[in-house]
Amino acid sequence: MFGLFNQKNAAELTYYGLHALQHRGQESAGIVTTDGMELYAYKGEGLVRNVFSQHEIIKLKGSHAIGHIRYQIATGSAGGLLNVQPFLFRTTGEDFALCSNGNIVNSKEIQIYLEREGSIFQTNSDGELLAHLVRRERGDMMNRLRESMNYLEGSFGFLLLTVDALYVATDKTGMRPLSIGKLADGGIVVASETCAFEAVGATFLRDITPGEVVRIDENGIESKKFASSTSHNMCSMEYIYFARPDSDIEDINVHEARKRCGGILAKESPSPTADIVVGVPDSGLSAAIGYAEAAGLPFETGMIKNRYIGRTFIEPSQELREQGVKMKLSVVSKVVKDKSVVVVDDSIVRGTTSKNLVSMLKNAGAREVHMRIAAPEIKYPCFYGVDYSNCEELISFKLTCDQIREKIGADSLGFMSVEGMVKGVGRSLNLGENCGQCTACFNGEYPTYLYEDIEDVNKTNH
Repeated sequence: MFGLFNQKNAAELTYYGLHALQHRGQESAGIVTTDGMELYAYKGEGLVRNVFSQHEIIKLKGSHAIGHIRYQIATGSAGGLLNVQPFLFRTTGEDFALCSNGNIVNSKEIQIYLEREGSIFQTNSDGELLAHLVRRERGDMMNRLRESMNYLEGSFGFLLLTVDALYVATDKTGMRPLSIGKLADGGIVVASETCAFEAVGATFLRDITPGEVVRIDENGIESKKFASSTSHNMCSMEYIYFARPDSDIEDINVHEARKRCGGILAKESPSPTADIVVGVPDSGLSAAIGYAEAAGLPFETGMIKNRYIGRTFIEPSQELREQGVKMKLSVVSKVVKDKSVVVVDDSIVRGTTSKNLVSMLKNAGAREVHMRIAAPEIKYPCFYGVDYSNCEELISFKLTCDQIREKIGADSLGFMSVEGMVKGVGRSLNLGENCGQCTACFNGEYPTYLYEDIEDVNKTNH
């Protein structure tokens, strides 16, 4: 998500901000702007550069804007233009636009209640819930948002745009990053990652804190809490996979966190016969550098990424993921030929990428391939906005480490421990003992009530 207040070329800067965040979603993109009188919207399916032309950006008038790129999750909505955000709502006396990131775990319960009260939903996105809740409350928008957010459980952030203000809200557990920045001429920027600030020339001000609602208008920034009890449980996958290496998540640089994790992985899972270390582009590179340094091995560029292929993990179907792996990566044969290679990757979810990588490296002449994973085994489904919502699609749920090694064809396989990953990320050390991270997909310790039993979810999906 990306938001902008008080900047004359709001649509253009929002386009650049979304482009910087493209790694977070590839299915659709949208922008809503306002000139203080009307709200203007344009959105479509596909990558940011394919959805927007210069002609469309010019038509988005105004100095305030919000934008969104979509990452479909298994428990989330179907595709189609109706589900492309931001959503624009035109109501008596007040129009507003809304976009969200994450997953509301009690969405079914709230939707059933609202429908019984007369609400009619237009999309399959749980983000639409907030619009219906806001319209039921009284007072100004700040108070209505605060009251409405108390109904929601899970991992999420919201941007809401009216003709005269931009609102930002986050869940009570702090699982999704959201930050505020400032432009040189006084404009205010909000983004899911700080790397978007660099793209528009903004400087970082601060992170949005758990349970906070922020109003940005001509008078400045106003902040209020909607929850008396909050916690810091940033999603581990933000550090492991989702975020760009140049982003800072709550004052921790993603590249440095991954590099530390790679160093710890080298100690936890050494490879005595290895000649070189190779990282899987892009999210495995930082950990590979850390592994190589700690192991005293050369770090080599053994694989090249095709920059015109998207992220295969967030493709919406298994067939597309498998095809994407083959198109995305190529091996530098002369680097790996006759070598014992340590391959460091960020994670193994379904095993698709790892199996193909091992095969490609051995076909290129690698003598041995030792897979090292800079994350623990993913054994439990995620209900908070990551695309593995049932156990059956998780290879580590079904197989032991040695069985996975055999299935992907590696000579050895090692995962990082939960304790090592938490130490490597360093949230407790850098931010204080109350700032932890969500490790539910590794150990089943969910930070919120789920409203659904894991076994019931598996039966529903299979």
